Amino acid sequence: MKKLLTVLLAVLWAVSLKAQYTLSYQVKLDTVGHYLLVDLTYKADNPAAEEVTLNLPRWTPGYYEIMDYAKHLADFCASDAAGNAIAWKKEGMNRWKVTLPRDGVFQAAYRVYANRRDVGSSRVESEIAFVAPAGVFMHVDGDLNHPVKVTFELPSGWSKVSSGLLPDNGTTFTAPDFDTLYDSPFLLGNYATRHFIHKGHSYDFALETPDGLEDSGFEADFRSIVSAATRLMGDVPYDNYCLIHLGQGGGGLEHLNSQACYTDGTYRFPSRRAYLNFMGFTAHEYFHLYNVKCIRPAELWPFNYDREAVTPMLWVSEGLTCYYEFRLLRDSGIASADESLEQLNKYFGMYAPFEGQRHASLRQSSYDIWLNFMNADENERDVRVNYYFKGPVVGLLMDVAIRRKSGHSHSLDDVMRTLYYRCYKEEKRGFTEEEFWTLVADVAGGPVDDIRRLVDTTDDIDYNAWLEGTGLKVDTENWRIGLVDQPAPAEKAFLKELNLLD
Repeated sequence: MKKLLTVLLAVLWAVSLKAQYTLSYQVKLDTVGHYLLVDLTYKADNPAAEEVTLNLPRWTPGYYEIMDYAKHLADFCASDAAGNAIAWKKEGMNRWKVTLPRDGVFQAAYRVYANRRDVGSSRVESEIAFVAPAGVFMHVDGDLNHPVKVTFELPSGWSKVSSGLLPDNGTTFTAPDFDTLYDSPFLLGNYATRHFIHKGHSYDFALETPDGLEDSGFEADFRSIVSAATRLMGDVPYDNYCLIHLGQGGGGLEHLNSQACYTDGTYRFPSRRAYLNFMGFTAHEYFHLYNVKCIRPAELWPFNYDREAVTPMLWVSEGLTCYYEFRLLRDSGIASADESLEQLNKYFGMYAPFEGQRHASLRQSSYDIWLNFMNADENERDVRVNYYFKGPVVGLLMDVAIRRKSGHSHSLDDVMRTLYYRCYKEEKRGFTEEEFWTLVADVAGGPVDDIRRLVDTTDDIDYNAWLEGTGLKVDTENWRIGLVDQPAPAEKAFLKELNLLD
């Protein structure tokens, strides 16, 4: 007993020592050279270690690619409180081991080249800067659960910093831990902003290129998407939310308290279809608040930023989010039934006519995304399937099957809500693959081996057999989903249940 108590006290002492330091950052911008100039200050209250290892992530959540952010870092150096250089050495590709002075205080400085136009990378230009935190801020190796303070020193004439992370003051932000910091991008500069309160929650828009916003109807439609998602899930997982809309480019990335998306550089869309595509994109990133930020595969939490978070369930996180993207457009009243189905057809036509679905399953695509996310060969559609495309169609078939098997008393919505409330809200954990399928069976009221085969195998899908009695049909020559001619009363009832009848 005495030995056990000694060991316990030693562990508690070590943990308390580990937590007794502060870490803060000061960031300046070189708008000519496209650099973020980073100064780090480390202060230990009771210095016990001789070295401190700093770790820069190799990827950022939601962007399923090893980015190796350290390749953009230059001129690392370290000094004591008096400004004298201290020894450090590089370990591997993304670790810096610094000799800790006796007083437990050191500064480190480095530059990060920031000149890429994607939502997983930082960008510094003459009038604006986007900061993707995972590629900029180092944490003490093995200690992600530690508060950190970041202060931006803005160039002359710049006045704004926007983020889902609320500021201590205009340019200083404190994150409770590094997972939160890495999930909170920043926009800096003089750009357009909008603020509103919607049903008790605070919203901010940060818009690099706001041309045409006032006439587009975007703000009102975004509120409708929020309301539709809240009705669906019954909860809002944030107090405040920030939309960071960047200029012309491509790509978007979800965050727990924000989204960062590139746009066409204007809200004057050339067609109704282009506008609906953009709203679907916005709805997709918004629904990720629930599906992946809260409802997450077990392999995605806690994060290890040094290696891939491989899971067979990204088809749920991404593919089903694409299904709810088209659902939210319809349920919010933004899209008609035909327009809503057109959004689904967009994905259907990207995989159904191609050979790749016979070579890789949805489940397999969840593993291989780390190889193919931004590295697709020209034979992509011939040898593999993309869960962004097949996932929403399987989502529709799952939804239909659950409704039918449960006697129309349950739907895929019940699966998503249960995962949210049980795993995220109550048990604060991710879900396993077997838990997911057990839950689907529970909601459907019986075995779902037929549904699981849609995901786990490359078997051909008889779409019209799956959709029989729903009022929906598939044109297998043109690979389009639409309504049957003159639906019967039971089919009309099913279409109304799916909200696909105007």
